[in-house]
Amino acid sequence: MRRLLALCFLAMLARVGAAAPAGGPNGAIECIVPSKPGGAMDLTCKLVRDGLKGLPDQAGRPLRLSYLPGGIGAVAWHSLVSSRRGDANTLVAFSGGSLLNLAQGKFGKARPADVRWVAALGADYGMIAVRSGSPYRTLADLIAALKRHPSRVLIGVSGTIGSQDWLKMALLVRSAGIDPKVLRFVALEGGGEAFTAMQADFVHVVSGDASEAHLMSANGKVRVLAVLSEGRLPGALAGVPTAREQGYDVVWPTIRGIWMGPQASEADYRRWVQTFDRMMATPDFARLRTAAGLYPLSLTGPALTDYVQKAVDDYGKRASQLGLMR
Repeated sequence: MRRLLALCFLAMLARVGAAAPAGGPNGAIECIVPSKPGGAMDLTCKLVRDGLKGLPDQAGRPLRLSYLPGGIGAVAWHSLVSSRRGDANTLVAFSGGSLLNLAQGKFGKARPADVRWVAALGADYGMIAVRSGSPYRTLADLIAALKRHPSRVLIGVSGTIGSQDWLKMALLVRSAGIDPKVLRFVALEGGGEAFTAMQADFVHVVSGDASEAHLMSANGKVRVLAVLSEGRLPGALAGVPTAREQGYDVVWPTIRGIWMGPQASEADYRRWVQTFDRMMATPDFARLRTAAGLYPLSLTGPALTDYVQKAVDDYGKRASQLGLMR
């Protein structure tokens, strides 16, 4: 059975590689979204697209978004690492959730050093949301319901047990004295799908990211119960209390950025690092980042590579403490 699954996975990767052609050194740019449309990974590639338009030497170059959902980033990772290792103009979105999956071995034997880390575009934070018509008006309401009847509350998360969204909720309820094992989680592919499932009443709660809530709350159909940040966030979610304010000491920051294949030339890698350095130094990019619901965090090249390795090591220790490591 395992052999059959492995063969199916390799066949899927072959189809994915064939469907997404590489860009030339002076040609179109491709930004791969490793999830379905609508979530924060999608937002990351769109931020790259809009930010590059503000640079004179990039303004005329087309940027195409490609969606490669599967395994919460695993399909996109293995597609580039196995068959498109040297693409000069193919970028892939990543988040803290990607690094958590790396730490837990969910990408197989993959290591941070297997790819080239280009740029961190901003910081995000975890959040807990319900539909605007939900009976849970505060985080305390939700926690009380989970204590009374945990099996009646369906919680939508991107990924399975041990994923970033699962871990946020697990830490939150554990701080309230609830065993995460009694909760009913519904595994979905990306934040966009989780919010869609909540609007369809397939799940009652979403554990996700503030940037996603920033986008989804604009239509008035979403109520954010808490943000998992040190203090209240500015902008559209300024009125949302933190989990800490409500008595639950859980903070979950999330990095959002871009990587490229491991055999991209040193010249192409440096070119992209320098391009993102210039892009993120512009006032226009700061405005775009704020509009996307992200917060300042700019790292590129070796500084980002060091950050990623340390983050993976830290996530591995935290996952081990929760008994999640394979």
